Amino acid sequence: MKTLLLIDNHALIYRFFHALPPLTNPKGEASGAIYGLSSVLLKIIKEQRPDYIAAAFDLPGKTFRTDLYDQYKIHRPTMPNDLQPQVKKARELFNVFGIKTIDQEGFEADDVIGSLAKKFKDEKDLVVIILSGDLDVLQLVVGEKVVIQFLKKGITETKLYDEEAVIERYGVTPKQLPDLKGLLGDTSDNIPGIKGVGPKTASPLIAKYGDLDGLFENLWELPEKIGNKLENQKESALFSKDLATIRVDIPLNFSLEDLKRESLSRDKIKDFFEEMGFNSLIKRLDNIID
Repeated sequence: MKTLLLIDNHALIYRFFHALPPLTNPKGEASGAIYGLSSVLLKIIKEQRPDYIAAAFDLPGKTFRTDLYDQYKIHRPTMPNDLQPQVKKARELFNVFGIKTIDQEGFEADDVIGSLAKKFKDEKDLVVIILSGDLDVLQLVVGEKVVIQFLKKGITETKLYDEEAVIERYGVTPKQLPDLKGLLGDTSDNIPGIKGVGPKTASPLIAKYGDLDGLFENLWELPEKIGNKLENQKESALFSKDLATIRVDIPLNFSLEDLKRESLSRDKIKDFFEEMGFNSLIKRLDNIID
């Protein structure tokens, strides 16, 4: 079975920035997030040898979600000054590793990943693995065909989520997660949801009725108090679901062969690591070069 690895750069680089102590390169520039990203790339390529690989990036500026709702992610702090140049450096890192970077104006990295996963998930003898530190991408899981390698802690500990693992954690299927978030909202993204509805109420309702449409068609079956609460905030729930749903329909003109993993150049990677002062990582190169 061949594998396509899709890397959520936005989620990972933030994770490494906060998980690692401040590091600087020989020029005195912040480099901790790039060190974490480099270390994980070495580990993943050595252990998994993906056949195809790509990294998705966010772009600065508005997205279709902020056009729909100007309060989307309004409470998120601005990107730290020490992280901004590292995001640009990440593109250079992926280029050194021969990994294609993909972005799309007006969309987030999640949408790029979702569209790539949808595009290639039906390829014969191919498994799509999404490497991320953001649980939002769990809605993209499809059986054992599209799975999430979720970075749990630090820069090494991961958990693999297939459909069974998602159901075990949330009580609903991956494709029902946007409906669940329609009820629960998301404080980190400032998605409103329905006030006063928690996971113990929301998960069984979505599991029973399938989605928000099924739930709202059967409010008469529920106790009056919860039924009225849902009815009064129906539009908020449906709107929240739309905001939380990862797009999978971006027309990305890439073939699977365009994402084929290239043979690594030890010299190119070594030069990059020396420039960044990652001497400990240079010692690991001999274990991963094809």
